Amino acid sequence: MVAARIAVLGRDAVSADDPVLRGDDRGVLHGDGIFETMHLRAGTPWLRDEHLHRMARAAAAVELALPPRAVLVGLLDAVRAGWPAEVEGALRLVCTRGPESGGPPTVYATLAEVPAAARRARVTGITVATLPLGVPAASRTALEWLPTGIKSTSYAVSTAARRWALRTGVDDVLWVSSDGYALEGPSANLVWLVGGTLCTVPAARTGVLPGTTAAWLLAHAGDLGLGADERMVTPAGLRGADGVWFTSSVRGLVEVTALDGEPRPPSPHTAPLQALLGLPVEPA
Repeated sequence: MVAARIAVLGRDAVSADDPVLRGDDRGVLHGDGIFETMHLRAGTPWLRDEHLHRMARAAAAVELALPPRAVLVGLLDAVRAGWPAEVEGALRLVCTRGPESGGPPTVYATLAEVPAAARRARVTGITVATLPLGVPAASRTALEWLPTGIKSTSYAVSTAARRWALRTGVDDVLWVSSDGYALEGPSANLVWLVGGTLCTVPAARTGVLPGTTAAWLLAHAGDLGLGADERMVTPAGLRGADGVWFTSSVRGLVEVTALDGEPRPPSPHTAPLQALLGLPVEPA
């Protein structure tokens, strides 16, 4: 087990026991901050530039003064220096608005081993239940004031969904709009295969997070002879799919083996898609 690490802007690497945030930090008091999580492979953050680009878009959306890209890259390099190449890592970059009393943003990076449960899910798959989000699919993008498709540190809704999943006895949740469309998970994008086309939910129409892993997968679907598209889908429409998956940076691609208690047959496309992503998959 490799010990978790933290690096703070202006302080470089610090002990995991050292304080990082002030008690009046707006990231703590108001969830006023953004973050990105990257998959560390062989000591290198996969899709680093895509994550930093998405973080810059999020910072602009919430009017947060993000440090220059070179500074953020230096912070990531500091926290991952000497990390064992054979150990998968979850590399997180966080930027809050800083102290409530005023001051610069608080910026830090954390690095820890990818949890065993996340690695195991690549082999076993996950059970998922739908959960109503309570708004129409297009409602969030129609609100000009509401930032959508960003990774905010305001995680109360996602955490509540995860607690509900635990109480219900499933591994994860698929949010569904009030007009019946499947959207995304609390920390994952929905990807499915139908008629030889790999699909995901259109972020511009629904406000779901534009996933870096999902985007890369669809961009390279042709390597497996598959088409790629962004589409709307209902949970009922997923029943006839040739495969249904959740994608995220750390888990990569995991198969949905049951949806709302209805088992799904194993998809022969899971292993090729995981191989395309370059995911290490441990034997069951």
